[in-house]
Amino acid sequence: MRNELEKKKEDAIWIAKMLFERGKATGSSANLSFLHEGYVYITGSGTCFGRLDADSFSKVAMDGTHVDGLKPSKELPLHQMYYRKSEEIQAVIHVHSFYATIYTFLKHQNPKDIVPAYTPYLQMKVGTVGLVPYAKPGSAELFGYFEQAVSHSDAFLLAQHGPVVGGKSLMDAFYGLEELEESCRIAWTLAGDQREFIDLPQRNQK
Repeated sequence: MRNELEKKKEDAIWIAKMLFERGKATGSSANLSFLHEGYVYITGSGTCFGRLDADSFSKVAMDGTHVDGLKPSKELPLHQMYYRKSEEIQAVIHVHSFYATIYTFLKHQNPKDIVPAYTPYLQMKVGTVGLVPYAKPGSAELFGYFEQAVSHSDAFLLAQHGPVVGGKSLMDAFYGLEELEESCRIAWTLAGDQREFIDLPQRNQK
């Protein structure tokens, strides 16, 4: 009989594989985590969503201390801040999906809620979606921006980077992430010729 941790890892592996096969996670750019018995289990640094297995995770204390397994993803602080936001959050997924990313290149009036709820499902499965200003992935600057934003919205789009969605379980976070991507696709399409873009950045960062 599978124990609870094994079941959570199986769910995480299945979710990662689905996101990878659907083109919502590429290469080694995505990360996900879940809570279990007071610890964070997060995908290891450099792991690929298409090839996760039971050994692809890092076990980390809530204060960020590495306990066991692989080196944790460099974006662990995003997950930690999400968990501190609410005890209801038990899992977090971050990917670089197309529509959720390209939607951040538009101008938005209210950074605390940037995705219109054109269907009822965005509010039902996600809630409000905040915009986090651009900073280099994995940087202290990005974590600072996220810390400022995390209390004001339910889910987040990192500017020119991708969505971060939490949930009461891994499957809950997965459903929310899928709904957010679809809502961004709908909003992008309906905006049509009325789209107003930010000044497009040109970066040569390594």
